[in-house]
Amino acid sequence: MNNQSGGGHSWSAYSRAGSAMFLVGSLAAVSGVVNDYPFYGGQAARYLVSALLLFAVAYGRRIPLIRPTRREALLLVALAATGLVLFNLFVIEGTKHANPAIVGTIVGTVPIVLALAGPVMHRTRPSARIIVAASIVVAGTALASGLGTSDTQGILYSVGALACEACFSLLALPLLVRLGPVRVSAYTAATSVPMLIALGLLTDGPSNFVRTPTLGELSGLAYLAILVSGIAFLLWYRALPMLGPDRAGLFAGIIPVGTILTSLTLGFGLPAPAELAGVALVITGLLVGLYRPRASAQTAAEAVVPAQV
Repeated sequence: MNNQSGGGHSWSAYSRAGSAMFLVGSLAAVSGVVNDYPFYGGQAARYLVSALLLFAVAYGRRIPLIRPTRREALLLVALAATGLVLFNLFVIEGTKHANPAIVGTIVGTVPIVLALAGPVMHRTRPSARIIVAASIVVAGTALASGLGTSDTQGILYSVGALACEACFSLLALPLLVRLGPVRVSAYTAATSVPMLIALGLLTDGPSNFVRTPTLGELSGLAYLAILVSGIAFLLWYRALPMLGPDRAGLFAGIIPVGTILTSLTLGFGLPAPAELAGVALVITGLLVGLYRPRASAQTAAEAVVPAQV
């Protein structure tokens, strides 16, 4: 175990969690470049490249690829199936029945889910301050993302995507204790590839599953593979055990910030006043949730942190 404490430890975890969610937020702006590419083929290629890069990181850092136990293997399959494959499937189907804004707003309530579910997993009481902070973050996310209309199926798919988003963190926590963030990231990405291939062949057929990408599509897929799936996974899984799922979940509010700034960088236009107001609310919620009195900080410093390998 590698126990770290103090302000440096906290700010390191904050920067990692914030950077991870910023990169995830950039996905919405960048994905427009690959919208016309076969979805499941693109996702399978994306996670295959991510897995290879993550295994290369493990090799470069001399991290042995230890064999998961049976329990860990089952958790990895569940994590890949929910956090990667089903999440993408639910989002796709959800947007067929609902305005993308409503899908994003429902999935954006994940900070509240993690604020409640995280402590329950550890048999502790949820923090009232974290729940209040998560509610502020969710309100800011909804304001920044906008509201939309949906039928019943759209709501159900969106709720399913929300559950999968929560599983991406909650199922990883017990795996990170022994495997660490590099192995968990690599194993999860690799496990999702055959699932996505099977789903793509079943949905699109062998002839439509993949095709040669254009230069723009290749650039977009490379960005998703390297930054959104590779670096963001590592950053998130390093920060998660340090912060706990309740405080880490607050950083999901950074997702619309990443979307807005990336869209601005790519020349998609200036953010609307509601988006800026939503970002301000998200920042307020983060400040409320991450502020800890000295006594609380001392208690947190005594927590055990999994080995960062």
